[in-house]
Amino acid sequence: MQTNEIKGIIEELLKQSTFNVESVDVDCDEASGTMWCKIRSSDSNLLIGRDGETLAALNHLIKRIVEQQGLPRPSEALSEGGTMAPDWGLTLAPDLGRDGGSVPTNASAPALHTNIIVDVNDYQKKRFENIKNLAHMLSERAIFFKSSIEADPMSSFDRRIIHEFLSNKSNVKTESVGEGRERRVVIRYVE
Repeated sequence: MQTNEIKGIIEELLKQSTFNVESVDVDCDEASGTMWCKIRSSDSNLLIGRDGETLAALNHLIKRIVEQQGLPRPSEALSEGGTMAPDWGLTLAPDLGRDGGSVPTNASAPALHTNIIVDVNDYQKKRFENIKNLAHMLSERAIFFKSSIEADPMSSFDRRIIHEFLSNKSNVKTESVGEGRERRVVIRYVE
């Protein structure tokens, strides 16, 4: 039921726009607790935007709409006949507010899982794979040179992907350093 409600929200939002949308599928990955909303469109360049900016805004908008409507967690949707997303090797933590606390939700609503990811023509999937490949390459470099390696500045979401991907890797430890737009991941070699 919940996957159908979220699919309806996305379809209604996109119907109000001028984007040509071929299909919308919503899958829930029980292992990571992530809900993947996959959109197929011939207008993908417009839906994704430059460097994924439009897609990031669409992700934010859909998360906020779902929070306001008080829909149940994706894991609850699985028990109601939802489907599983493919395993892309990521386990992402729930969103955090700007102050590091939880994002406020409707007090009368049930507990929400705000880890919803909207993907257009597999753009996010490919981006995640690229970030994971970068993390693997930098971690191998840190191990080989037995030193700390810094990644380029990136968004908090991208940094979180690297932290999660390398969290179980031996001989490396990750941390974020810097301020604002210059915040980056440092991968440190540990013995």
